[in-house]
Amino acid sequence: VSCSLNPPVQEMSNARQTIQAAKEAQADVYAPDALREAEALLHNATRAIEAGDYLSARENAVAAQQQAIKARQQALSKQRN
Repeated sequence: VSCSLNPPVQEMSNARQTIQAAKEAQADVYAPDALREAEALLHNATRAIEAGDYLSARENAVAAQQQAIKARQQALSKQRN
């Protein structure tokens, strides 16, 4: 229960770092849709924090990180082919 009372600082940081790693892997070129989705989820998380909805923020931040991982993997895979 306490996890929903505090802003998801670690989850937001993880999402930002993973999105940055995806960008460094050129996801903007090789997996732009997946990267855009990750960025949109991070934006949603930020707005949820501003609204005090930490549970939603946490869910969006985790989803953003997962999407950024996909974007990075897609980008690296396409570069190898």
